[in-house]
Amino acid sequence: MPASLRSFFSVGCLWLMVFLSCSAVVQARSNLPDFAALVEDTSPGVVNIRATQQVSAKEIIPEKYRSPGTEELFDDLMKRFFDIQPDNTPFDYDTDARGSGFILSADGYIVTNHHVVAEADDIIVKLNDRREFKAELIGSDVRSDIAVLKIEAQGLTALSIGGSANLRVGEWVLAIGSPFGFESSATSGIISATGRSLSRQDSYVPFIQTDVAINPGNSGGPLFNLEGEVIGINSQIYSRSGGFMGLSFAIPIDVAMTVINQLKETGTVSRGWIGVSIQGVDQSLADSFGMARPIGALVAEVLPNGPAVGKLRQGDVIISVDGQPVDSVNALPAMVGVIPPGKRVELGIMRNRKQQAIDFKIGERPTDATLARQSLVPELKEPVQPKANPKVWGMEIAALDDVSRESLGLTEGGVLVEKVTGDPARQAGVVNGDVISMVDGQKVNSPKQLQRLVNDLPKGKTIALLVHRGGSARFLALSLE
Repeated sequence: MPASLRSFFSVGCLWLMVFLSCSAVVQARSNLPDFAALVEDTSPGVVNIRATQQVSAKEIIPEKYRSPGTEELFDDLMKRFFDIQPDNTPFDYDTDARGSGFILSADGYIVTNHHVVAEADDIIVKLNDRREFKAELIGSDVRSDIAVLKIEAQGLTALSIGGSANLRVGEWVLAIGSPFGFESSATSGIISATGRSLSRQDSYVPFIQTDVAINPGNSGGPLFNLEGEVIGINSQIYSRSGGFMGLSFAIPIDVAMTVINQLKETGTVSRGWIGVSIQGVDQSLADSFGMARPIGALVAEVLPNGPAVGKLRQGDVIISVDGQPVDSVNALPAMVGVIPPGKRVELGIMRNRKQQAIDFKIGERPTDATLARQSLVPELKEPVQPKANPKVWGMEIAALDDVSRESLGLTEGGVLVEKVTGDPARQAGVVNGDVISMVDGQKVNSPKQLQRLVNDLPKGKTIALLVHRGGSARFLALSLE
């Protein structure tokens, strides 16, 4: 081939590659969503919320230090250094909490986060058209972080409510709110994950995780899908700096509406409850219970006077509720919480290495104060020690006296771990002062019985120990070498 022809051919290939690359970029950009129309249509339904609370300067004194003497000292300091009379102090001031919300119905119902309006003396709702209304708090729920407000207005632009049951990771979403007070700010991103649990295991919210830029002031605002439907309520961010770091979390609208409807009707929220203390299942515990993989919620304690008494046992692993799999310990409270109290369900459990189904009547979750009273455990008193402490699995164990046993809610048995001296106990996480009440599904009644169990168990097996520590119980996986 002549050199001139080769040169022409090379240049032609180069231009073809450039053309194809540009076409691919154009095609990719054409597939990106255009949020402009969506923002125009939904912005009128998004509101700004300002919650004020009057705070006294005397409240800066920590409560444990407050007394008539400290208040008199405060008044004396104000008079001595600022020439301010105690009855005329100007140090009472208002604090502002700012957030977002959205219009639920044309007659003035507004939804926001509980933490935006918690303990507020006055709540002001500012609409997209800049009108302001004083709001009445209809009801607020700390566990789901949802509050319902009411303003005296008609003909408002209510947002469309979508569904959150079938959300997929990678879907485009849009948030509108008032970050740092900048009203009607729109940010977009994708769903990063679903079913996230952020804090304790009794959380009733399987959060939607997104990479939408959310900052202080966005709380309570809506999260939209591309159809302009509300699929979540922006609630929290994960941040080390206080600003957006790529992780934001929204309450799924299906969970939110269950709470919202109850708050509108009664001002309170009733939740389903099993009445157990649960923990997660790792691979070691799964092996000890004869499970192929770590799933479900492990019953560490059956709470007294609860619906699980006589139905569930310590060591049961709840793996399904009415046929719906329990993928992790964090999933169970949210699944049960939306079930009406009194309804009968089928719980799938693993017990004694066998899968079974039990008929179960869901109870109603007591108040936090009631649960706190029920869970109060007297201080563990020093048990009467035997003359010689037997040693098993790298532990020195001792008998448990009746007073200590009663304080732990044990009717019989249990042995005290006097001292952890080595493995495998140390590796399993056993610590001094633990009380062991169950080994490999068998109750432990005395140090001698535990020693017999040790001799009967085969080597190379992973077993579950039920230990009581600090007023609660949990299972530990111990590997027998």
